[in-house]
Formats: sequence, structure tokens, C-alpha cells
Amino acid sequence: MKFSVVIPLYNKRQYVASAVRSALAQTLAPLEVIVVDDGSTDGGADLVEAIGDPRVRVVRQPNAGVSAARNRAVDMARGDWIAFLDADDWYHPELLAALAQAHQASPGAGMLGAGFRRVPHLYGADPEGWSVAEGFYEVEVVEDLRMRWMKNAPFCTSSVAIRADLLQGMQPCFAVGEFAGEDLDLWFRVGDLTPAALVNAPFVAVRNVPQSLSSTHSRTDMAPYLERMDRRARAGEIPRHFRRSAFWFIGQLQVTLARESLAEGDRRRALYWLLRARNVAWGRRWQITALMTLCMPSRLAGTWQRWRLRSAEVFSPEGPLS
Repeated sequence: MKFSVVIPLYNKRQYVASAVRSALAQTLAPLEVIVVDDGSTDGGADLVEAIGDPRVRVVRQPNAGVSAARNRAVDMARGDWIAFLDADDWYHPELLAALAQAHQASPGAGMLGAGFRRVPHLYGADPEGWSVAEGFYEVEVVEDLRMRWMKNAPFCTSSVAIRADLLQGMQPCFAVGEFAGEDLDLWFRVGDLTPAALVNAPFVAVRNVPQSLSSTHSRTDMAPYLERMDRRARAGEIPRHFRRSAFWFIGQLQVTLARESLAEGDRRRALYWLLRARNVAWGRRWQITALMTLCMPSRLAGTWQRWRLRSAEVFSPEGPLS
């Protein structure tokens, strides 16, 4: 298998060399590492060029956002598979080998993924290494990615690889100009076309870096990719056998938005999201949320819901369903 590793870069000078080194240090060597510098102003691309490895390709472009950077790299990729790596994350040395094992276990899967772990950001330093059981890893084949995602996030942007011909036929893969859910949007659209083979072991370190682009997105608004998913499901553009899970996935996130609105004391907006989520009105979460919204005093409902949010007892694309 030939992997092209794609790294979008924007002002991550303190991390990017570590990310690139982790891709180059794979026991299953990548064909190439493509770093698209999206108008950085901190000299991070110069550090990457200074690594001096012929497998590293650095491309510079005016700032257009992470989606545009990834799309450009997808067009350039020469490998059979495209693996993604954020500039502030880090590959375990066995990641690509583990993904290759997933491919061997399920040759028909056009998407491969692995687990991940969160680590402190550690400016300029590689994360502390960790051991993963050697040998053949447990591989889970997923037909319905949305239903699987509602248990927990089985992979992250930096631990997924997709067949290059599949991605290049879907260009533009990532929605340009979006910074919240643009990656999930692509994973679910790919999941509608092919099964995913997942290694249930952590092979990527995701740094808990201060400041997130998605933090500017209101917690009580639905991300654009979910609005698109809803429109595609209603228009019949999502395959029939995945349409029900698409509506369920959207509905559960709308219930979460209702709960977050309630935590902020906005009962009217909570009711709005409950009405939008009426497709899941028979579910326990919807009914409990409706009861809180309609019957519980505002102060008590908000206090209870804020506690749940702090406890991560909500459903989001990164968290559990409860």
C-alpha cells in the first residue's frame, strides 16, 4: 500500500515539524508527505522544508482555509491511499502499518481508521510514546458509520485514510470556508459509499491545543454540514438503507442543541430544536428534554442541564450519547 500523508498548515510552527517527523518515522514508510501551507505568517513551512527529506512536498498558497488546503493536497496525492494528519497532532510509528492490516482484514473497505488519544499540547516536543499490543489488531468493519459514531468517535481526522481514487472523484471533498464539521461531513459521505475498517487501538496523539477554530461556532446553532445532511436525506440523496440513521443522527444532535439552549436559559430555542427533532420524539432523550423544557422551572432546568454538559453527558460528534 502506498500512503500519501496530507498535512494542512496554518500558523502551527511549534508543532508541525513534530507532526511531519512522526509521518516520516512510520514502520510502513509513506510514499510522500504533502504539507500545504495555507498562508502562514510564522515560518512553519520553512521548518518543514529544513527537514530535507525528499518525500516531503511543501506547497504554499494564500490563506483560504483548512478545507481548501486539504482539497489541494488531495488533488496532488500520488499514493493509493490518502491519510490525513493535522499539523498539531502526531502519528504512533505503527499507524500506517495498522491501517494496512485493517485493509488486509477487509479489502473491500475504502475507508480505514484507528483510535486516538488526547495528550497535553507540549510546545515543540513530541508526545511521550505509548505501547500498543503487537501483532494483529482487532479490526471492526462498519457498514453504517453514523450509527457507529453515536457510540463514540472511532477515529479522528488524524487517524483516517481513504482510497485516493474515491476522494479524487468526490472533489471538492471538504466544504471550503467551513471550520466546524467539515471533516465529519466528508467521513459520512464516504461512509455512504463504502464500508470502513477500524482498528480499535490508539495510534494517534491529538494535542489539546488552546484555541479551536470550531470554538467560534454557537453551541445552539446546527453546524452547516448537519443542515446539508438533513437536506440530502430529505431529497433522497443519501442511500435508502442509511437514511433512517441519518435522520436519527441529526435528531439526536438537535436534542443536544435543545439541551444546550435550556442550559443557557433559552426555553423558546429549546422548544424550536425539539420541534426540529420530532423524528426522534419516541426516544427517551427527546421525551426527558421535552419534560424539562415544558414542566421544570427555568432555573432548575438550566442548572441540571449545565451539570450534564460539564459531565459530558450529551451527544456530540466527539462525545457519548446519554
